[in-house]
Amino acid sequence: MRIELDDKRLQYIGRIDRTNPKNPEFIFPSTSLTFRFIGKSATLTVENRRGCWDNYVGAIVDGEQKTFQLNNQGATTLSLVEGEEKEHTILFFKRMDSCHELVLKELILSEGSQLLSPPEKPHRKIEVYGDSVSAGEVSEAEEYRGKVDPDHQGEYSNSWYSYAWIAARKLHAQIHNIAQGGIALLDQTGWFAAPDYVGMEQIWDCVHYHPELHEKTKWDFKQYTPHVVIVAIGQNDNHPEDYMKQDMEGEKARIWREHYKKWVKQIRATYPKAVILLTTTILCHDKNWDESIHRVWKELKDDRIFHFLYSKNGCGTPGHIRASEAEEMAEELVEFLETLDNKISIWDEGEDERKS
Repeated sequence: MRIELDDKRLQYIGRIDRTNPKNPEFIFPSTSLTFRFIGKSATLTVENRRGCWDNYVGAIVDGEQKTFQLNNQGATTLSLVEGEEKEHTILFFKRMDSCHELVLKELILSEGSQLLSPPEKPHRKIEVYGDSVSAGEVSEAEEYRGKVDPDHQGEYSNSWYSYAWIAARKLHAQIHNIAQGGIALLDQTGWFAAPDYVGMEQIWDCVHYHPELHEKTKWDFKQYTPHVVIVAIGQNDNHPEDYMKQDMEGEKARIWREHYKKWVKQIRATYPKAVILLTTTILCHDKNWDESIHRVWKELKDDRIFHFLYSKNGCGTPGHIRASEAEEMAEELVEFLETLDNKISIWDEGEDERKS
């Protein structure tokens, strides 16, 4: 029993390329498809475009998490569930960032199955702009908590365990997780898309953006209006030169702050009513990056923009954030937002009246 991938009973969340609605394309981590049905089995065929690493996708099937490795290129058919005839709820999601892109090709349910209405989408909406930490890279390497990363080929990366998605679940919110491993603010810095290095300035308003995988395409911001925007950039910016640590008053540091301020103003112009949090994470980095963000925050003089620091900000771990560390970060983030909501009703302002 073939289900058209633009069926209204399928629920999509994330910044998705729907140019061809019958074959939606997943680019960002935490992008998801949820559906409910009564039947015995469900398979999903996807087409992979690999940039690097081994590529994995995930699914929460009747409350149990599953992981599937994809073929490097071309189609992979995933057996999401196979068993007794009953009601099933499946959330299929992208575990990794744009180290690969994913095209959904075919959803097949067992003969005689009944596709049900999807669960109601959460009213609350958040959007995250971040790097590998926000994407949940290497989050499953729990035995390396507080340590440098183990050797890996992508098998430990899972956006489900990113602080960003954990926080969204705790808040009962939708999430658009615009996170890319290695990315900095400016071109020619960070680690993403070597050797040319592409910065968040160039991709924050895109759907496709990986230069090796697809031509760049722009996102239609009318499709999704978040109540809260988390801006978590400023950690990979120390490569190849940590100029902020060396001289916070120098020309390069000043230029970075100018560009950061300009970008935050662009986000504000895009989302006039959203609450915006400026932050980094507990990944080790020099405190001058956070001090520069604090300076920009003070200069903006916007009562719906806040500078947020975690208790272990910048000194929590030399490696990526493991799932348990992400849980702790998410708890702090949620606590801050809930305290904030008691003051300014963040989930009412900036609501998108359009269905998304």
